[in-house]
Amino acid sequence: MSELLERARAWVRQYYGRHAEHLLKAEAWLERIDPDASLAMRLATVTHDMERAFPGPDSPQVDPARPPDDLVYNQAHSERSARVVSAFLREQQAPEDLVEEVAKLILAHEFGGWPEANLVQTADSLSFLEVNVDFFLSRIGVAPGDWTVDYVHAKFDWMFDRIQIPEARLLAAPLHEAAMQKLRQKQAVM
Repeated sequence: MSELLERARAWVRQYYGRHAEHLLKAEAWLERIDPDASLAMRLATVTHDMERAFPGPDSPQVDPARPPDDLVYNQAHSERSARVVSAFLREQQAPEDLVEEVAKLILAHEFGGWPEANLVQTADSLSFLEVNVDFFLSRIGVAPGDWTVDYVHAKFDWMFDRIQIPEARLLAAPLHEAAMQKLRQKQAVM
């Protein structure tokens, strides 16, 4: 589509390691649910979690004692990702209005709020349910303070329940059910 989008994909592949698949799949889901998505929407979708690729003293930490829809964590994560991605886009000499629109969408990627943000959020959820389930299952009870079955169950439900686009909920339903089936299987052997 654009050279800038291809550079963003390469940046994700280079720095986000095994988690890059989630961001790249999110972009593919966005393309599927909105083939006419703007460049800003595509850039926001493919980079929305990039703060996690660059840990630092201001990196927000997930607290498994709090619910997955923890406003404090999600807001800090979204704000930090918007800053990291904005810096990258400016290094690429992206127009400032594009940088601002991408940042606005990343700031809303956990909760949506308007049609474009809802599409970015939905693509994130669809990709999560397709790609991230096994990672979350692998983290249950591995170490003290790690995720519990209840936390992972709530995370899977939240990623499905937050989808605000009815047609996309139909796409997500079998992914959510498969995730819940895997969780039940994991629970059965614990």
